[in-house]
Amino acid sequence: MAKVKITQVRSTIKRPETQLRTIQSLGLGKIHSFVEVEYTPQIQGMVRKVNHLVSVTAL
Repeated sequence: MAKVKITQVRSTIKRPETQLRTIQSLGLGKIHSFVEVEYTPQIQGMVRKVNHLVSVTAL
């Protein structure tokens, strides 16, 4: 699998609880925080759920 860098670009204020939990499970929480992870189907599904809050770049 390829590695990707996931960066949080928008706030989770006034977002549904499920989106907040998804952001936390990705290891994010503050704007401009980022993680580098393998792009597995599980990560892909989480990114799709909060794609309006994060930015994904390939490494």
